[in-house]
Amino acid sequence: MRKSILLKGPILSRSGYGEQARFAFRSLRKHEDRFNIFIINTQWGGTGWVCDDDEERKYIDFLIEKTFHHVNDKQGFDMSLQVTIPNEWEKITPMDIGYTAGIETTKMAPQWIEKSKVVDRIIVTSNHSKDVFEKTTYDIINKQTNEKVGNVKCQTPVVTVGYPVREHEAESLDLQLDTDFNFLAVSQWGPRKNIAATINWFTERFKDNPDVGLIVKGFFKNNCTMDKEASKIALRNLVSKDAKCKVYLIHGDMTDQEMTGLYTHPKVKALVSISHGEGYGLPLFEAAYLGLPIVTTNWSGHCDFLNMPEKIRKKGSKKKTTTVMKPMFADVEYTLGPIQKDAVWNGVLQADSMWSYADKDSYQNVLSDVVENYSKYEEKAAKLKDWVRTEFEAEKQYDAFANAVLPETADIPVEDMLVSFD
Repeated sequence: MRKSILLKGPILSRSGYGEQARFAFRSLRKHEDRFNIFIINTQWGGTGWVCDDDEERKYIDFLIEKTFHHVNDKQGFDMSLQVTIPNEWEKITPMDIGYTAGIETTKMAPQWIEKSKVVDRIIVTSNHSKDVFEKTTYDIINKQTNEKVGNVKCQTPVVTVGYPVREHEAESLDLQLDTDFNFLAVSQWGPRKNIAATINWFTERFKDNPDVGLIVKGFFKNNCTMDKEASKIALRNLVSKDAKCKVYLIHGDMTDQEMTGLYTHPKVKALVSISHGEGYGLPLFEAAYLGLPIVTTNWSGHCDFLNMPEKIRKKGSKKKTTTVMKPMFADVEYTLGPIQKDAVWNGVLQADSMWSYADKDSYQNVLSDVVENYSKYEEKAAKLKDWVRTEFEAEKQYDAFANAVLPETADIPVEDMLVSFD
C-alpha cells in the first residue's frame, strides 16, 4: 500500500533549497501511486516566498493544511523526506531520508557524519557531494595516549540525483542595455560565490572597452528594497569610475519565464561563475539546457552536467575507442586552497577544508576569448544543450528521485491510487 511521507523543507522559499524541495515534491506527486504526501513548510534564511497562483501552489497549500490536521490528530507517518542541511536532520519516522545539496568543499563537518546516522538514506544533487560524503574521515584519538585508535565516516547509503530540465516560455524583457555583448552573473552576494572578484576582474579586463557589459542578477539576503540599495552600493564600490565597460544590476523577484527570457536574451552572450564551489549550481544548469555559453571552473557539483562524454580513438589503435568527459564550456583554471576565514561556518563549512580559487589571468583571458571567438563557444553550448536535455529529461529525473526515495513496487491496491484535494 501507499506510504505516508512527510516532506519537510522550504518548499515555498525562493532559494536553491526551495527549488530542491519543489523538485522533490514534483517527483513524489508524479508517483502518488506510491506516496501519500504530507508537507511541513520551513523557512530558508531570509529569502522571500514564491507567490505563484497556480494549480501546484494550491495543491501545496492543501497538503500543508492536510498535514496540520493529521498532526493535530496525533497521526504518524511511514517515512520522512527532510530537505535541508544535515545539521537539521531528525529521527521522526520509521524511515527518514535526508535530501541535501551537500557540500561545496573537500571535506564535510564531523557534525554531518554524526547526523548521517540519524537518517536511513541520503540523497544529494551531485557526484561531488556524494564523493565528499563517502570519503571524509576523522581519526579517533585516545586522549590519554594521543594515539589513533580508529576513524569515523559516513556509513549511510548516499545516492545522487540531479535536477530535471524544466520548460518555460521565455518572457520578453526590456533590459535597456547599451551594450550588445553582455556576460551574465546570477548569484547571491557572499564569500562562496566570489561575486566581488567576478565583477572586479571583469572591469579590469574591459575597462577600455565600451562595447562589453556584465549583468549582475544578485542579492544579499532577499529581494527587498533595502537589499537592493545595499547591492547598488556594493556594485559601485567594485566598479572603477573611469571604466568604459558597462555593469548592470538586476534586483528583485523574477518568474521562471522572466529568467528564461534573461538567459535567452539576444544581448546576453554567456553566463559567468567563478564561485569557489557548488553543490550543484542551478543557474549553470539552467544556462546549459537553454544553450547559453558558460564561463566557469571545472570543479565541484556542476561538473556532472557541464562535461559531456565523447568517444576518442585509443592511442596506438586505428579501431578501438574510449570515452572521455569533455568540458563543453569556457574553462577557467583554478587551484584548491583553504576556505577563507570569513566563510567558515561552524558545523557546516570546515576551517580545514578546501575549495577552488579561480586564476585571475585565466579568467580574464577566457572572457576575452569568448568575446573574440564567440562562435566556438556557441557551438559547444549547442552540443551541451542537446546532451543535457536528453540526460536530465524531466520525467527521467522525477522517476530517478522517486526510486531513490522508495523503490517501485507492484503490490499497491488500486483504491490507494485515488487522490483528491477537493
